[in-house]
Amino acid sequence: MSATAVPADHAVALTRAWVNRVVIGLNLCPFAKSPQVKGRIRYVHCDATTPQALLQTLTIELQLLAETPMDAVETTLLIHPQTLTAFAHYNAFLDQAETVVEALGLRGVLQIASFHPQYRFTGTPSSDVTNATNRSPFPMLHLIREASIDRAVAAFPQAETIYQANMATMRRIGKPGIAALLAQCAQEAEG
Repeated sequence: MSATAVPADHAVALTRAWVNRVVIGLNLCPFAKSPQVKGRIRYVHCDATTPQALLQTLTIELQLLAETPMDAVETTLLIHPQTLTAFAHYNAFLDQAETVVEALGLRGVLQIASFHPQYRFTGTPSSDVTNATNRSPFPMLHLIREASIDRAVAAFPQAETIYQANMATMRRIGKPGIAALLAQCAQEAEG
C-alpha cells in the first residue's frame, strides 16, 4: 500500500520535532537526549513505495551504521512515509527486516525498534492511549546499536520500568495532550 509523497525535508523536520517534544520531552526514552543533543541521530528519509525497495535501503543503512564510529552516528531513524502505511503490513514486514539483520551478520550488533502512526501493542485496542508510546508521525524503523543499549541500561539500572512509566505518562496526558503535542510538532516542522 502506498501513500501520498511526503517531501524529505518535511518528514525529517516533523520526525525531529517529534523526537524532541514527545520522545525526549515526555522522557519516553531516557537515552535519546544525549545522541540528539550531540547530533548523533541520523535521520533518513526513504522514498520507497514498495517493501522490496525499503529492504534495499534498510540493508544500506544497517551496513552504514555498523561501519560508522558510534561517536559519529549512534542511531538511525529510517523514515518511510510512502510504504507500509497500514500497520498490519508494517508489522508483518518486521520479520523481513530482522532477516536482513541476520543475513548481514549484525545480530547482537544492531537491532530494529518499530514506530508507526497506527502502532498497536498486541492485545490492546487501536484506541488505547498507551499505543501512543510507539506512534510516530510516519512509519519508521529505528536502527539501534546493541552497545548503545548496553551502555544506557548500565546507566539506568531499572530500564525495565521505562515501559510502565511510558504507559502511565500516556494515560496521564491522554488523547487531548498527545494531540496537542503532535500539533506543536507540526507547527515546529513548518516553521
